[in-house]
Amino acid sequence: VVNGRFRAKEGEPSPLSLFSAERVDYSLSRLRHYTGTHLDHFQRFVLFTNYQRYVDEFIEYGRAEIESGDTFRAFVEPGNAVITNPRLTDQPASGERAEKLPQMPAYHLVADGHTGVTLVNIGVGPSNAKTITDHVAVLRPHCWVMVGHCGGLRHTQRLGDYVLAHAYARLDHVLDEDLPISIPIPPIAEVQVALTAAVSDITGLKGQELKQRVRTGTVVSTDDRDWELRYDELSTFFNQSRAIAVDMESATIATNGFRLRVPYGTLLCVSDKPLHGEIKLPGMANAFYAERVSQHLKICLAAVGYMREDVVQQ
Repeated sequence: VVNGRFRAKEGEPSPLSLFSAERVDYSLSRLRHYTGTHLDHFQRFVLFTNYQRYVDEFIEYGRAEIESGDTFRAFVEPGNAVITNPRLTDQPASGERAEKLPQMPAYHLVADGHTGVTLVNIGVGPSNAKTITDHVAVLRPHCWVMVGHCGGLRHTQRLGDYVLAHAYARLDHVLDEDLPISIPIPPIAEVQVALTAAVSDITGLKGQELKQRVRTGTVVSTDDRDWELRYDELSTFFNQSRAIAVDMESATIATNGFRLRVPYGTLLCVSDKPLHGEIKLPGMANAFYAERVSQHLKICLAAVGYMREDVVQQ
């Protein structure tokens, strides 16, 4: 069913869902193991990242929301450590933070109806991206969004610019047997609109200025962390695909969203331009992260807020 290969036979029952009961049970067990939190805490809007700095920012944001906000009723960290918003719930705080983090720690800003936000640090690479999306999909989230960094491929891009993926070039290879690379992975209009509006609202940029700082185009995801060493092989591919950025997870997350029927989106931030001699060095990287991570996360949270309003209205 998931991969579009099911053919109904006359007289035989048709599937009731995308997944069998055994598959769901397996994924729920894997989620508890990988994320270090109970399944009840997962929210229907999911952000994936591979940078700890986004996690740190999310923790700070989550605790501030519980202390003074009126949207989320609890914030949950690995180990099922729960702090609660006394203005929205009578439930007391409970649990303790895990001393050692699990492989893909999850953090949850809990809202009524599971309409809050879950952030998962998936680590680096397409294999991890496939693993976590394989299992989160059984929870049937409203959408998932990749929020992370990328290498810019165009000389007109500047460090700190945003990339809104509207196409994906798949050099990750982890899903080739499930979905042929000849199948296009289309953008999801509602997610694209929400992310675009959020960038404009959070940055204050409009019109031509917004277009100069937010590039929409093809993102290449590769399974080779040192893809720069193969540039002679890849240069023609980059040119033919009109790619504007390269990372290691976005295409995998989008492809699994497509085949598992979960709306998906990607908003990346250009952190280096290795083909143009702009490589992250420690001092420059620290300054970049301090300036951009907070804004980037706020953009994605704002986009989730817009989509949440649509869900609540429905």
